[in-house]
Amino acid sequence: MLRPSTLRPALRAQRTQCAAVINASRRTMFTQRQSRLTDDFDVNQLNSKRRDYEQNRTAFLAAGAIAGIVSFGYTAWKLKQALDLQGEKEKRAVKCDASIPTETFKTEGGEKRKVVLHDEEGREVVPTGNKTVKLFPRTINLEDHAPGQKPSSPIAAALSDKQGTEYTLVGLGTRSVTFIGIEVYVIGFYIATQDIAKLQSYLVKKINPLATTLIPSEKNALRKALQDPAESEETWDTAFKESGCRTALRITPVKDTDFPHLRDGLVRAITARSGRNEAYKDEAFGTAMKTFKIMFQRGLVPRSKELMFVRDAAGRLSVTYDGGDKHKPQKTLLGTVDDERLSRLLWLNYLGGKKVASEEVRQSIINGVMEFVERPIGTVASQVIVAQAL
Repeated sequence: MLRPSTLRPALRAQRTQCAAVINASRRTMFTQRQSRLTDDFDVNQLNSKRRDYEQNRTAFLAAGAIAGIVSFGYTAWKLKQALDLQGEKEKRAVKCDASIPTETFKTEGGEKRKVVLHDEEGREVVPTGNKTVKLFPRTINLEDHAPGQKPSSPIAAALSDKQGTEYTLVGLGTRSVTFIGIEVYVIGFYIATQDIAKLQSYLVKKINPLATTLIPSEKNALRKALQDPAESEETWDTAFKESGCRTALRITPVKDTDFPHLRDGLVRAITARSGRNEAYKDEAFGTAMKTFKIMFQRGLVPRSKELMFVRDAAGRLSVTYDGGDKHKPQKTLLGTVDDERLSRLLWLNYLGGKKVASEEVRQSIINGVMEFVERPIGTVASQVIVAQAL
């Protein structure tokens, strides 16, 4: 048998070991419980942050969607207003049931006639065929910048008043440049209504000295002459020098441009023609060119504004610019050139020679001339007065 003294250390060691095991078990259980609580706390916090993020994200997306819808609606509303305003302007521009035709001439009875419409104020207008500048007035009143003369007849008196002298449209068209046809301006050729008889007489007598009007075969001969490169230049050159007709060119840009750009194109055309003739290489013509260039030392020319080049009976050129609109004209005289050769060369740039600034313009002017010469000399001005009275 074992003695008590021998068992005590063994029992003491056993109790110590059991206590250590119990303490270890307690520590393990407490640590696991604390770790689980910590894990539960971290997950809840993350869920809370995630929930807040999702709520903020949803709010921002909703605000962006609402702002997009509002901006889209506002833009559509402003666009509708602009379209409605443009539509009203177009409706006020011309009083006609149909849309503005693109043809400037129509065929009636085998002959070409200008297409004439009426605007909101009852004035006669002619379609240009251009999408930007759609209409040109059939008649215009221009102020005489040269010393005036008393009217020589009742018809002349009826066509001249305090507002100026009346001019009638002969033909018009669009000037285009480069091989892709970039449109620059619309130009119309006008003649003083009371001087139409002078032009009629000159052109009719050129074909038939004994006639007062031309029959169809003679009209074809005149048309051929006005289309021939050499004969057309000679015909118009002599007509401007000898007939004493007052004429005008009305130029309206189809896009925003400036005076120097327009000047360069016109000066090149005049220089190209004058360079082929020694008669234009004197000092007087050089001075006239300098004066012409000085007129264009200005700024911008917005589209649809009006530049008017007027050649009086003596060939004196005056240039005016209208920067206003049809309700509030703002006409400014840019200057004058006394040498008639300059205006004659400028006119020939659209009417005569092998190459003109716009073949469309030349053909339209020829069609307008045919309207004149098929009527007895001196009757066109009377018809204009009657049409205005009606």
